[in-house]
Amino acid sequence: MSVLVIGTGGREHALVLALADDPAVTALHAAPGNPGIAAQATVHEVDPMSGQAVADLAEEIGAGLVVIGPEAPLVAGVADAVRERGIAVFGPSGAAAQLEGSKAFSKEVMAAAGVPTARSRTCATTEEVAAALDEFGAPYVVKDDALAAGKGVVVTVDRDEALAHAEACGRVVVEEFLDGPEVSLFAVCDGSTAYPLQPAQDFKRIFDGGRGPNTGGMGSYTPLTWVQPDLAQVVMDTVVQPTLDEMNRRGAPFVGCLYVGLALTDAGPRVIEFNCRFGDPDIQPVLAVLESPFGTLLHAAAEGRLDTVPAPTFRDAASVTVVLASAGYPESSSKGDVIRGVGAANCVNDVDVIHAGTAIVDAPEPGDPGHRHLVTAGGRVLAVRAVGYDVADARSRAYAAADLISFDGLQRRSDIAAEPLGVVEGAALKDS
Repeated sequence: MSVLVIGTGGREHALVLALADDPAVTALHAAPGNPGIAAQATVHEVDPMSGQAVADLAEEIGAGLVVIGPEAPLVAGVADAVRERGIAVFGPSGAAAQLEGSKAFSKEVMAAAGVPTARSRTCATTEEVAAALDEFGAPYVVKDDALAAGKGVVVTVDRDEALAHAEACGRVVVEEFLDGPEVSLFAVCDGSTAYPLQPAQDFKRIFDGGRGPNTGGMGSYTPLTWVQPDLAQVVMDTVVQPTLDEMNRRGAPFVGCLYVGLALTDAGPRVIEFNCRFGDPDIQPVLAVLESPFGTLLHAAAEGRLDTVPAPTFRDAASVTVVLASAGYPESSSKGDVIRGVGAANCVNDVDVIHAGTAIVDAPEPGDPGHRHLVTAGGRVLAVRAVGYDVADARSRAYAAADLISFDGLQRRSDIAAEPLGVVEGAALKDS
């Protein structure tokens, strides 16, 4: 089977690495890809937002499966264009991707399906936002209704900050604050059947201790030894299956990855958000310990026959991912800074360096004419992923490898997967 992965980031590099381990995958292609992906797959210059261009490429290379990584092409309906050519696609239709494309739609589906989640109000005016903030109280949670690359949410005790964020976004969803550690659960879905992957925890804020603005994610780890043993099954029964049933009722079957962002509250798991694709970087450690053939699993889901393959299984191991971000992130990013040490880090046992925002340039450094250089090309530049016999071991390996990498303005957190595990990110808010 030839597989085409659409996207440019760390998620797509991690997907390519996992697909490469499946004997059923005989050829790997990616579009547009990145320098790290190019080491494992044939890369193509294609606009990932053009359904016709993606479908043409899939036909040209004889792809048996197309895996669409990012949310923007999914919301734009790229999967629909590929399916119309009779090619299997792992990724929801444009209609089903509205579970991420619109927070208001997502909340509507959750309410209809009886999914446990935070109380919320959809607001289009400053007056509506102010009333909702007063109703739910602090900490205030304000979410941009539209796609925002993981950075459209503000959680704050400052009412003026919450109002300002709402005004900058336009239409927003205001929610009650869910108190409890956050967990990521990924469900591989074929429209009616779903299998859970192993839960992971993501660290969203830029600074240690869950402080500073939200990012797309600064690190993650699995397994979560502190969660209830049956968490995945509870979420499948109370969240995923009811949601699939509701989407079927609406005529928009969900085929792809349903990401469930959870808060583990005193009242039980509550949904913070849905995404219509694998999360990044939280899928990275999960794929590192996946035993099952990944391409076979996604292909079965894409063809609506997930019940014909076994449920995913995982190694008795742990994995930790540490993100290295560029100067200015998340408000901006520094591009063109020369990156050193990636080769040395990749040589550390049980470590992968995953490319997220990198590029190759020919411009030489002073005193080093004629050489090509790996440089920063985005906010989240690299992710260092390690596998160990437990979380502490994997964490030690990840940070040891990360220490070997340098570039101007490098930012990273020092507390990814640190003890105590299962703490509430942003806990400082409640003490303010």
